[in-house]
Order: sequence, then C-alpha cells, then structure tokens
Amino acid sequence: MRLNLGCGCYPIKGYVNVDRFPMAGVDVVHDLSVIPYPFKDGQFDFIEADHVIEHLPEVFPVMREIHRILAPGGVLVMRTPHFSRGYAHPEHRRGFDATFPSYFDPEFPGGFSGVQFVCEKVRLRWFAQPYLKRSVLPRPLYLIAKCVGSVIDCLANIWPLLCSRLWCFYVGGFEEIEFIMRKPPRSEADAEQQKNP
Repeated sequence: MRLNLGCGCYPIKGYVNVDRFPMAGVDVVHDLSVIPYPFKDGQFDFIEADHVIEHLPEVFPVMREIHRILAPGGVLVMRTPHFSRGYAHPEHRRGFDATFPSYFDPEFPGGFSGVQFVCEKVRLRWFAQPYLKRSVLPRPLYLIAKCVGSVIDCLANIWPLLCSRLWCFYVGGFEEIEFIMRKPPRSEADAEQQKNP
C-alpha cells in the first residue's frame, strides 16, 4: 500500500491520501501533528510526504510515527523546503539541510533520534513544485526559471552536502530538498529477538 501524507489539493491516484481538511480526493482526514496516526504498524510499503513536515510542530515524533507505519524495507520520499529558503511560507516552522538523514543513523554521535532509516538519496531543487508554479507564473518566466533551475540542480547534486553548506546562498537558495530513505528490512528489535529467542 502507498500513503500520501498531507496531500492538500494534490491527491495521488492509487495512494491513501491524508490531510487535515476534508476536500476532494482526501481518503483519511487526520491532523498529522496528532499521534498516533490511524494506521497499523507496517501497513505501508511506500510513504510520500511532500511539503508537509515543515508545517508540523515536532519533527522527530512524526518521523517515529512514519517509521512505525512503514513496512520493513519500505521507502519514504520526503520533500521539504531547504533551509536557505525555508521560511518563504508564513506557516513554515523550519527548513531542512542535507544532514537531516544523519539523525536516523545509529552511528551518528551528534544525536540519533531513536529510529533508523537508511538514506538512499538527497536531492536539491532550485525550482521546485512546477505543478504549482505553472499556475502562478507567466509562461515565459516559468520556462526560463525551469531551464536555469535544471542547470543549477545539476551542479548542486554532484555533491549536495557541499552545496547545502557552502554555496547555496550564491544562487539565491534552494526551494526544496528531497530525501529518499528506507526503513531497514529488519528492525533492531527483530535482530535482538533472534539473538535471544
């Protein structure tokens, strides 16, 4: 099963679409700041969270809840504002950096969050959410920004950590950072149970 958290006006066909407001295409009405979510442990193989987590008051409890409802080996695709432009929206509480996945690595001495995700990819986007931009920008400006963004993205994603920390502000910041993370196939509790039957 596939889950789309905080779908807003953009539900995805074939997904369980969740939003706090009852609108067209929303399958489950739930405020994502309220935990637990109305789903079973390991219910979803794929979870998408597109520009939602930056609106929520607490990040790590939400990530623990996503971990709970994601099946072992399941994938989380999370898109959020990069910190260089993270506060462009009046309801954004934070922006994110390329180091965010470190908090889900048990080897991270700076503050493991308690749940493990394996980061498969980090991608920066200078010109994000084209489906939204198409409706608010004049066509020539949209096409120019899309082309410029493609070049900047290509350079930034050679080494996202370096860009995120060193030169992101030279290009006016990045609108979006995408994290593709996988829940390990076996949880630490499963491994511990196998060692001590």
